[in-house]
Amino acid sequence: MDKENQSKASVVRSQFCEMERQLVMSTLQTVVSVLEEVLYENIEVVLHDLTQPERSVVAIANGHVTNRSIGDSILAGPKDDKGFEDAKERASSTGQQNSIISDYRTVNSEGVELHSATAIFRDSDGIPFAGLCFNSDTTVPEMAQRWLNAIVNKTPRSSPPPKPAEKVENLMDDIITSNIQRYGKSVEEMNREQKLSAVDAMQKGGLFFVRGGVNRAAKALGVTRFTIYNYLEELKNRAGEK
Repeated sequence: MDKENQSKASVVRSQFCEMERQLVMSTLQTVVSVLEEVLYENIEVVLHDLTQPERSVVAIANGHVTNRSIGDSILAGPKDDKGFEDAKERASSTGQQNSIISDYRTVNSEGVELHSATAIFRDSDGIPFAGLCFNSDTTVPEMAQRWLNAIVNKTPRSSPPPKPAEKVENLMDDIITSNIQRYGKSVEEMNREQKLSAVDAMQKGGLFFVRGGVNRAAKALGVTRFTIYNYLEELKNRAGEK
């Protein structure tokens, strides 16, 4: 086939794929509209046009599940999970068949875990152009199931083994560390007022009710135990002035 005929064939092929994509997208948009009428509100269905990732959402049902709407980017969906990354990887590759990524976990913007599945649609050239995603928030159904099980199941449940008591030393270190790290700087960079504030927070956390608390705080802040006592006295005086 000469170059001219090859060029014509390429144009015809491109036009055919475009018509094919439009037909499939139109069909899937109708499917989303139908599903919106029959699905419960905890199940989101979203149709992505993968050829325009900046505004990929072209149809959506129950968008409140992931807080999305038509015109949102493909990046606006659930993030930081292996299943979604797998879906994006498959969507960006060329293949001969449509792909289905089923039963993976995602997390929405509010931290709620979702059960998800995605179908990637390809044209006759194997190029991915559409993604139909399902995201189910099973929080309420799972709570209801646990509640029903608790009513139906009358057999006594075995008590979980007692957890080992956390060492006092670890609790003390947690109080000290958390109240120093909140300033985002090293102890050497902390000024007197910041150290005073840290001691105040440690006191409110109960650190100085425990034997050894003053010494641990002094060592962590790089001051003497007498300085800690001075801080406590100053905090007491400030509180009395209010």
